[in-house]
Amino acid sequence: MDIFGTILAPFKWLVSAIMVGFHDGLSTIGMSPANGWTWTLSIIGLVLVIRAALIPVFVKQIKAQRGMQLLQPDLKKMQDKYKGKTDQLSRQAMAQEQMALYKKHGTNPFSACLPMLIQMPFFFALFQVLSGISSAKVSGQGIGAMSAEQVKQFDESTIFGAPLSASLLHGSTAGGEVAVWILSIVMILAMTASQFITQKQIMAKNMSEEALASPFMRQQKMMLYILPVVFGVGGINFPIGVLIYWTTTNLWTMGQQFFVIRRMPTPGSPAAKALAERRAAKGLPALPLLGGKKVDAEAAEAAAAAAVEAKTQRVQPQRKNRKRK
Repeated sequence: MDIFGTILAPFKWLVSAIMVGFHDGLSTIGMSPANGWTWTLSIIGLVLVIRAALIPVFVKQIKAQRGMQLLQPDLKKMQDKYKGKTDQLSRQAMAQEQMALYKKHGTNPFSACLPMLIQMPFFFALFQVLSGISSAKVSGQGIGAMSAEQVKQFDESTIFGAPLSASLLHGSTAGGEVAVWILSIVMILAMTASQFITQKQIMAKNMSEEALASPFMRQQKMMLYILPVVFGVGGINFPIGVLIYWTTTNLWTMGQQFFVIRRMPTPGSPAAKALAERRAAKGLPALPLLGGKKVDAEAAEAAAAAAVEAKTQRVQPQRKNRKRK
């Protein structure tokens, strides 16, 4: 076994164990153990378990992203200060000031992508489990926590006529090539579209004007279009079961981001102003925004209250001056 396989071995066992647990539970309540939908729901259950476990990490990610956005003005000033200075002392001083800014705002670039990094071993482990189903069936072996019988059941299970272990690029030894093509293309489109929509709604509603104008944001805009293409091209090699996993986790992320944007928006963003207006219209005080400053919340509340008052204020009719006859 190579080093990569050795690292993934415990993740493969954990992934397969969670799937088997859901599969056994669904079989107990009456679903067929060999049915493709039983295994599909097991994969969806795997997503729910992993994403639920990552909620505390996701909260830290939000705080890190807010901190990164709030420090952008200070970061811009620091970059202008050292612009054109390439000597060793200047670079060292710039690095120290940058780390001090991260510490002051309680954030760092690594924290912003932590949930994705944590998920990747599980994703690769699931990919290896599902990709090795057919060969394990031929050799009569199990994979991870899956027994040889469960491996056989999974390999023979289908949804809409397409085997879960088949992929667009490699097809299936069990037939159903047309079904594999159609379902794979639909799942790839759903996977890439959900990822694009999630990132697009963040940029459109949950970023301040300062953050949108930063150099970091220009890179994010590029990634907005590059990542869906990368996953779309890579999706032709993903088994249908992996496509189900990734599409489900993208839908979870989309719903999670919708909740965050509506209830815990970034200070200074259009979503934050909309939240302040909604609460002011109901006569409620502004909520403290996660990762935001108190002054930002007070300013947003005052602006929203003024906007609501301007909209609802009754315009008094003016009397016309009449000339005396």
